[in-house]
Amino acid sequence: MRIRILGPLEAAVEGRPLEVGGARLRALLTLLALDAGRMLPAERIIDDLWEDRAPATAPNALQSLVSRLRSVIGRERVESRPGAYRLVVPREAVDAHEFEARVLAARRAAGPGARSAELRAALALWRGAALADTAGLPFAEGPAARLEGLRRAALDERIDADLELGRHAELIPELRAMAVAEPLREPLRARLIRALYGAGGQAEALAEYESVKGVLAEALGVSPSPELEALHLAVLRQDPALLPAAVPGPGRAGSRPFEDAADPSDPPDPSNPSNPSNPSDPSDSFGPSRPARRAGDGGDGVPGNLRARLTSFIGRDDDLERVRRILAEQRLLTLTGPGGAGKTRLSLEAAERQRDLMPDGVWVVELAPVTDPDEVPLAALAALGLRETMLVPAGYRRIVVAESADPLDRLAAALAGKRLLLVLDNCEHLLDAAARLADRVLAGCPGVRVLATSREPLGITGETLWPVGPLAPPPPDAGAAEAVTYDSVRLLADRAAAVSPGFAVTEDNVGPVVRICRALDGMPLATELAAVRLRAMTPEQMAARLGDRFRLLGRGSRTALPRHQTLRAVVGWSWDLLDEAEQALWRRLAVFAGGATVDAAERVCAGPELDPADVLDTLTALVDKSLVVVTEDGGPGQDGGNGGAGGARLPRYRMLETIRAYGMECLVDAGEEERVRRAHAEYFAELAQTAEPRLFRHDQLFWVGRLRAEHDNLHAGLRWAMAAGDAPLAARFCSALGWYWFLRGASSEVAEYYREVLAMPGLPEDHTTASAFALGILHVFDGPWTNSESGGWAQRARAICDAIDGEPSHPVLRMMLGTIELYLGGWNERAQELVRPLLDDPDPWVRGIAHFAHGQIAVNFGRVKEVDEDFALAMNAFREAGDRWGLAFALTAQAEVLVWRGEHRRSAGLYEEALRISAPLGNGQGMFIHTRALLAHALFLDGERDRAVRTLDSAFRDAERLAAKEITVMLEHLYAEFARHAGDVAEAARRLGRAERLSADLHLPPQFRAMVTVSRAHLEIPEGDPETIRRSLDEALASVLPLLDRPSMAQILVAHADLARYEGDPERAALLLGAARNLRGITDLSRPEAAEIEEAARRALGDGAFEAAYRRGRAKTFDDVLADFGLERPEAPTPGPAAGP
Repeated sequence: MRIRILGPLEAAVEGRPLEVGGARLRALLTLLALDAGRMLPAERIIDDLWEDRAPATAPNALQSLVSRLRSVIGRERVESRPGAYRLVVPREAVDAHEFEARVLAARRAAGPGARSAELRAALALWRGAALADTAGLPFAEGPAARLEGLRRAALDERIDADLELGRHAELIPELRAMAVAEPLREPLRARLIRALYGAGGQAEALAEYESVKGVLAEALGVSPSPELEALHLAVLRQDPALLPAAVPGPGRAGSRPFEDAADPSDPPDPSNPSNPSNPSDPSDSFGPSRPARRAGDGGDGVPGNLRARLTSFIGRDDDLERVRRILAEQRLLTLTGPGGAGKTRLSLEAAERQRDLMPDGVWVVELAPVTDPDEVPLAALAALGLRETMLVPAGYRRIVVAESADPLDRLAAALAGKRLLLVLDNCEHLLDAAARLADRVLAGCPGVRVLATSREPLGITGETLWPVGPLAPPPPDAGAAEAVTYDSVRLLADRAAAVSPGFAVTEDNVGPVVRICRALDGMPLATELAAVRLRAMTPEQMAARLGDRFRLLGRGSRTALPRHQTLRAVVGWSWDLLDEAEQALWRRLAVFAGGATVDAAERVCAGPELDPADVLDTLTALVDKSLVVVTEDGGPGQDGGNGGAGGARLPRYRMLETIRAYGMECLVDAGEEERVRRAHAEYFAELAQTAEPRLFRHDQLFWVGRLRAEHDNLHAGLRWAMAAGDAPLAARFCSALGWYWFLRGASSEVAEYYREVLAMPGLPEDHTTASAFALGILHVFDGPWTNSESGGWAQRARAICDAIDGEPSHPVLRMMLGTIELYLGGWNERAQELVRPLLDDPDPWVRGIAHFAHGQIAVNFGRVKEVDEDFALAMNAFREAGDRWGLAFALTAQAEVLVWRGEHRRSAGLYEEALRISAPLGNGQGMFIHTRALLAHALFLDGERDRAVRTLDSAFRDAERLAAKEITVMLEHLYAEFARHAGDVAEAARRLGRAERLSADLHLPPQFRAMVTVSRAHLEIPEGDPETIRRSLDEALASVLPLLDRPSMAQILVAHADLARYEGDPERAALLLGAARNLRGITDLSRPEAAEIEEAARRALGDGAFEAAYRRGRAKTFDDVLADFGLERPEAPTPGPAAGP
């Protein structure tokens, strides 16, 4: 079977076309073909085919669609498993996969002829736009763009191969047409210039350059790139390197690159040593008299000194391809990277793939053993096997250079007419000498290309850099199947199997294997050293010992250079090449857990041996030496206004963990650890204190972004302050970061910080400490049912503030002091009175939170009609302050009241607005997942059930991703409610059971457990035991009573009413519905069962009797309801003792 998606969809079996009718059926086949042979989850297929419009019966609709597809292409070609489908055809049966395979084969082909032929065959598979039948569907956008990009790259590579083959004239029409379509694409115009020149049209080539120069100036206001300018100069000079070896120059048919070349028709003259026909001189070959060849050359006669490889080369496909492309267009490429990154191995692998393009070979100059800069040219001469006399290519006169000549002169003279690749390996300790050699050779030898490896650039004109980074490490939670797709794991497994036959990555050892690769940053040398140790220890043992990585990885290959035999030697070699200022910055920069911005580095790292004004230049030097990596994740660089996160990102300077660990050792050895760590902690405490007041204002997002970027450093600074026993500094962190952590939903992560810091001796009695206590309450407060800790902290904060002059400025502290009784004794009827003084606070944020609390208290005590004004004023105040969190919170509260009133559509709109406003703060946080669940509930009640389920599914995925068990339980309960109201009793019971099991070991609010009990009661009332159900509802009512949560109590009364209905007591059902209405203060239109109970009771009693019973229920006071159930109003709980020493 063949499936074609590089154009309109076509399918055929044994050449017989198949009719795949219908847009969705064609989309299904395309989707399966993109992952031919792989199982695709049904959920993904539904999302891709129906997007946001999937019907409630989408799984059934998909089954029907699959059945139709099987009827067209054959049942056996679509395999199904529970919840998944796959297309059973070889991947190469799909033209897109065949295309990719052919392109890959072309890139591995031995020479330009094979490469061109393979690429032509690949490109011939295209019949139009990729995935043409699914254009516009989101699932197709990424694959289509990738395939189109690969097609374009393949076309470029095919043209390059044809240029190498001398097909200049036949390429010109094609390239002209492409240039008309893309006039600003410089590499394309460069290929046209090469083709024109190669076809004998030097004047046309120069005219084309002038044309592109004019177009760039007119359209973009820029000059041609340095590469295009260099090509222009080469055309002017008729540079032989522009042409393949066998192609004569333009207008000079039959001429040779050297003016003094001998005429091959001349008779041989034995007396003339320059005659190429004279075979008597054994040095009449380039290189050693017996040129070294790689094992497996097959006697192809290509000279060079590449050695046979002893181990497999793993990964780096993208790097190899990039190196090939650069060397095709540039003459000097330097591979840069830290020691142990694999620069040498990559250069040798890349050089091997250049052999067929270099008639005079690939030659490696190993500079690692060289210590004297003057010996660099001699090392190159020795590697090339050059003697006193050297030859240019066969058929040309010999150049004789006196042995006493300057070695660089000798080298340049020898290479003048050659086409070869010169690899200069390990240049970093001889930079100036290596740079002089490369510059001289490139200037005088146009056919030579240079590939260098170095920990920092050579720094000469025409140099192109390609950084060689670590191999990609797997994610922390990767399983074995996923882990082995990462190059770092493949390398570890390969090398470990070589010393410990049978070693493999399995589900049993994948955890420690992943930890090893991540701890070593995916650095190849460190990974290979680790693999050797796996002969004597398990991955688990090694992973546990990597804290002392330099001792652990202390033995490597005996034949390796000394500086590559141990991890310490690799890093120490880089250290020894630095001056004092660079060493000082390296060791001090090691205290940064998450990298450093320039400002942070200047403030923390300046000191002896390093002036603050010199930090940036020294930092740049460490970047050049591949010891520090620059990224753009230092946080927003400037406030973008309107609360935005700014424009340009600050650069961040990071070290790989091994480099950082070495720096920390040096910091300790220098006796600087305490001073530098304190400077680090002080800097980040100051940053947090600068950000904290702005987290409540319009530039909230900017400062959230700054603090988020410094997450690791902030935590490291706090941990150091705690370990050092510096209570004032630790309190500063807890005070300044408390609200940021609350916005980020990090309470579970930081609660223990507060418990430890607020118990430290030596806490100052000031507003900073008081606000730390107040903010700590936010992170440990579970409600008044466990309020001893938070109540004690509230008392401590109040005692501190009472003892010092001046009003506290922190808004959370001010709010807490004004409502302290809520923390000490829970909500009661006086709660609103406590909040009222804050309703006129000058700080808009305090006003906003006060109105919000005032409204929420009214809701809790059944005064729902009062809340609209409070919530509206809260929204206005938060808008004035610029706080997205507060505005979203107030919108959510208003939306919940609207749900009770039956205004489901309007409620959903407010939930959506809250999500939009809060999204930049981080929509994955628990509170915002909860808001999406509330939105799903409103949509469900409004009749948009399919959309409701998709919204709930999205929230559920995020909750599982965050391992937010409490939220996951709440979502399971909501799934159960959806199923119950949809009449799916079995699914409701399954989901409810799952919620009950998951919640068994969690600390959840009594209200939530009561609501689960209510759902279980409604589910079981029709057929369950009435007494058992009654007892469970009574227990639920008693559990929420201490909270005085009337809305929750009202829902329990509705469940009791449902039980009374099934027991044949409609009058009691009506009375309980009236009592529930009185407790809530509003008829709850969010509970469909309440309307069903009312309808049944009215039928049984008649309207008059029902209304009478309902009014009796509404007349019951709170205490009456408690008395009916044998309960008493609870006393306010006694607060716990104040925390602290």
